[in-house]
Amino acid sequence: MSLHAKLCAILTAEPLRLEVLRQVRDLNLPDCWVAAGFVRNAVWDHLHGFSAPTPLADIDVLWFDPAQASAEADARLEQALRRADNRHNWSVKNQARMHLRNADLPYASTTDAMRYWCETATAVGARLNPADQLEIAAPFGLDDLFQLLVRPTPRFADDKQTIYAERLRTKNWPATWPKLRCVEAARAERGQGEAPVNPYASKD
Repeated sequence: MSLHAKLCAILTAEPLRLEVLRQVRDLNLPDCWVAAGFVRNAVWDHLHGFSAPTPLADIDVLWFDPAQASAEADARLEQALRRADNRHNWSVKNQARMHLRNADLPYASTTDAMRYWCETATAVGARLNPADQLEIAAPFGLDDLFQLLVRPTPRFADDKQTIYAERLRTKNWPATWPKLRCVEAARAERGQGEAPVNPYASKD
């Protein structure tokens, strides 16, 4: 079974995640995906053999439309999702404006925006199409995600490596998923392979 098929099986096997994907699809937003921890944590939970999903801090809903690139538009969408289901902390971000916050050049699409995220394993999104088929966006592939490898994307292995290091420290993912292997940004940049990192801050 391919990694793509494995990921689809993991996501569709969990009723809550499948329900979220349907709720987001119903928004009918252009280039819209549910991404980050929503996808990543499901795989890490599965590979650790957890019997129940790890609670999500929020659900990241990404879309792309330069004609509606305002924080107010995102806030209205978050309100609509909360009215439909107030069990979750919804976070909606139009990626057509997020390059301004991140000090990047404008993004061309949601998948392009994910190339500028911090870790390769986090840069994965999913969505249901109108035929109820699951689609996956993974600009860096799925290998790192399924190998339980936390590795910086090129931008965060270079001029943003201090942000990556701080994120490892504050997230402290190995406290929840002990099989994870974390790569230091400086080591990744020099091509020196995997160097374990032991974050010490409490998990957010």
